[in-house]
Amino acid sequence: MKTAYIKLLNCLLLSLLSTLFSLVLAQDSKEVVQSNSYLFNDAHFHLTNYIQEGTDIHVYLNDIMGNKIGRSVLFGLPLQQQWSYRVTGDFAPTYYLDTDAHLYYYSFTDAFMAMAYKSLSKEQQERTDPMITGFNPTDMYAAAHIRRVLLTFPGVFSGVGEFTIHKEFVSSKIEGDVASFYDPALDSLLDFCAEAGLVALIHNDIDNPFPKPGKPNYLDGMKDLVKRHPKTTIIWAHLGVGRIVAPLKDMLTVMETMLSDPAFNNLYFDISWDEVAKYIVASATSVSNSATIINKYPDRILFGTDNVAPTSQEKHLEIYHMYDPLWQVLTPEAREKILKKNYETIFDKARMDVRAWEKAHIK
Repeated sequence: MKTAYIKLLNCLLLSLLSTLFSLVLAQDSKEVVQSNSYLFNDAHFHLTNYIQEGTDIHVYLNDIMGNKIGRSVLFGLPLQQQWSYRVTGDFAPTYYLDTDAHLYYYSFTDAFMAMAYKSLSKEQQERTDPMITGFNPTDMYAAAHIRRVLLTFPGVFSGVGEFTIHKEFVSSKIEGDVASFYDPALDSLLDFCAEAGLVALIHNDIDNPFPKPGKPNYLDGMKDLVKRHPKTTIIWAHLGVGRIVAPLKDMLTVMETMLSDPAFNNLYFDISWDEVAKYIVASATSVSNSATIINKYPDRILFGTDNVAPTSQEKHLEIYHMYDPLWQVLTPEAREKILKKNYETIFDKARMDVRAWEKAHIK
């Protein structure tokens, strides 16, 4: 009798400890979301790569974001790199520069991202903002695809992108039509973004690779696009910089002209990617000039890593620390906005608007 009683007490004690442990973990998770101790919110992140492989979403949340990153967008890549045996034989390319074979649009990425998100706990979901990317911006059915994704996976997505209009070697490798600023398909999908409240994250190189003096670039086309869609929140990724596309010589003047013009009030810039960082922190002068613009327009610029399928938190945070010289010269207000508040303002509104649209359209 005494032995049975002791066993019962042990079982009750273990049950109590288990419950307390679970409560502590849950509280810790909430504190990570609510705490101001994290470094930044990530406005530009790829969970998967050009062959649709990447970091397990639970590893990303628990180990890589951890308590260093408050919230993060979630998207893969809209393009799949073809493995053409005729071109590379047994070598399986994993990046678009590994082979001359085509890239093609991969719509399943949206279903994959939605299911990954739905596998998270409610607390973890609060820390992520998935984006729709699996559409062809030259296709008049692109808007229909985005609409279908929202209706199939309600409560998941907050935006579209990162998708590409002009990108150095990528654009010419994609099967089918080349994207254009003046394509009715692009206007159609951005109109739908305005209707549903979706944020649009666009990669568009501001210039051609190895540009020749006097040749046209892609600045005017991007300006026209933003002006045609004043009700769509547009984030221009990487300030228009590309892997082999440098900033324009008068880049800061270009930015200030757009940021000061009410016609571009719906436009934001992100300073994601180490390729962007290397220009901004290249010298004390470049840091100072960049800080002047950000301090003057702190509401319009966001930070993101642009990392693709990271394997460790240390590696993931390298891009953040590349910008340390910039963080040190920003005003406290500007630093807080670029790293945290602008993300929250944009994506909190998107969540609310998209959920309202879904509620109104799901039968």
